Amino acid sequence: MSAPNLRHQALSMELSGLLWSYLKDKKCRVYSSPVDVVLILRSKGEKDTVVQPDVCVVCDLAKLETGGCIVGAPDIIVEVLSPGNNAKELKNKFDMYEEAGVLEYWVVTPDENYITLYTLAEGRYISSRPLLAGDTLTTPVLPGFSLDVAAFFDRKY
Repeated sequence: MSAPNLRHQALSMELSGLLWSYLKDKKCRVYSSPVDVVLILRSKGEKDTVVQPDVCVVCDLAKLETGGCIVGAPDIIVEVLSPGNNAKELKNKFDMYEEAGVLEYWVVTPDENYITLYTLAEGRYISSRPLLAGDTLTTPVLPGFSLDVAAFFDRKY
C-alpha cells in the first residue's frame, strides 16, 4: 500500500490541529497516525485487534498505556479516505469500531468534500446525513467543538 496523498495528509493534520487546539485545556487528548489503538472486541473478549486510525480522541486517560499505545475504544475515531481504501475503511473498520464501542466514527471523504458521522446508540452505529458545505459538525462527545465543513475542505493544500 502506498503512502496517503498530500490532501489526505493535510486534512488529517488540519483536523488533528483543530481538535488539539480545542482540547489543550481539557481532559481529553487527540492523537494522529501513526498511533496503535488496541481494540477489545466483545466477540473475542481480548486485546487482539490493532488499528492505526488517522485521528482519535481519548477522554478516559486510563486507556493510555505507558508503552505508547491506546488500549480500549477511543471516544472518537476519524478516518480520512484515500483512493483504493474506501471498502476497507467503510466495512472492516466500521464493524470493528462499532463492536469495540467507539462512541463516534467520523469518515472524511475528500474526493466529494463531505463528512459522515456514525454515532453509537445501543451498541449499533446510527449514521448522520453527509455533512457538506454550509453544515457545521458538532458532537456531544466534545461539547462546544464545531467544525465548519466548507472551510475545512476549502483550504488549499
